Amino acid sequence: MSAPDPEPVPPHGEHARAPARGDRWAAFKASPYLPAVVLLFIIAAAAGLFAGSYTYAMANPTPRNIPAAVVGDPDTLGDKVFLDRLEVALDASLVLRPYATEAEARTALEEQKVFGILRSEDGGVGLDVASASGASVAQLLAESTLKVGEAAQVPVKVKDVKPLQRGDPRGLALFYISLAAVIIGFVGAIQLSVHAKALPPLDRIAFTVAYALLGGFAIAAVVDWMLGSVDLPFLQSWMILAFTMFTTGMVFTMFNALMGRWAMIPTWGLMVLLGSPSSGGAVSWPLLPSVLGFIGRWLPPGASVNAQHAAVYYQGHQRVFPYLVLAGWSLVSCTVFLVWHHRNPGDRDHMPQHAAAAT
Repeated sequence: MSAPDPEPVPPHGEHARAPARGDRWAAFKASPYLPAVVLLFIIAAAAGLFAGSYTYAMANPTPRNIPAAVVGDPDTLGDKVFLDRLEVALDASLVLRPYATEAEARTALEEQKVFGILRSEDGGVGLDVASASGASVAQLLAESTLKVGEAAQVPVKVKDVKPLQRGDPRGLALFYISLAAVIIGFVGAIQLSVHAKALPPLDRIAFTVAYALLGGFAIAAVVDWMLGSVDLPFLQSWMILAFTMFTTGMVFTMFNALMGRWAMIPTWGLMVLLGSPSSGGAVSWPLLPSVLGFIGRWLPPGASVNAQHAAVYYQGHQRVFPYLVLAGWSLVSCTVFLVWHHRNPGDRDHMPQHAAAAT
């Protein structure tokens, strides 16, 4: 019997040939390394955008559109020289609105239609400002008016007719409590989606309402009762904070249903990168870039700050608009979330556990 033919020897290195490029890519896509690599770039970009958005909006506030009331005939104010110089000092951003009486001008100030009142007074000029409407705007108006008065040799008397509370001299407390409600609101929704993802849709909404009520109460109680920083109209401020937390929580929940693990990107972008700097809480809207000043009113952070300011300082002149903004975002988010789950009943939540790293 002849010996069997020897097996052919493969060409050098063929036995160690690496998997095909398509196989390697498929394995990489199925591994946790792909989202990890994507997160590296997302986190780096978010860091830069976060710093950039706050620096752009807040680092160098510039007057752009400051409405101010003028009582009586503007020509009587230093033969109009004073007002002309004041407009130049404010880079032509001062928008003068004439009012026949001081009572009408004061009503406009209470309704936050104007940020100051100018009038002739004892051979000079009187200026009323309202720090509660925006400490940065009140300070800018007061400083500019005093400097112009000194240069034009016109006596100027400045009075703050709506001062901030003693425990909040810079007017930032309401911004901080609103920011806390915004962030904790969607962080709570993230944790529900990770640790209680089997909750039915209506139960998820119910638990969002529950933690929003408890969280809003905790924020208001700490700031008012424990620290005494701001004297809040407690029930109303509590409800505003709870409404804010519920809204931002449902915004994340909506994006989570639509986008899964990447829901944090649009939520963080809308609520923190764009919404918080444009809210008017740290820097008043007249000093923000005009686009941000407009957009901020339509986002939950700006609506929350606006509602909170009116509740604390303008009880007799509150507006329904910020509540409608919060209600609109909540309604849209809940509707999209429920409709998506109705159409995808077998996919309760498609955000994997490792998405918690996005928090």
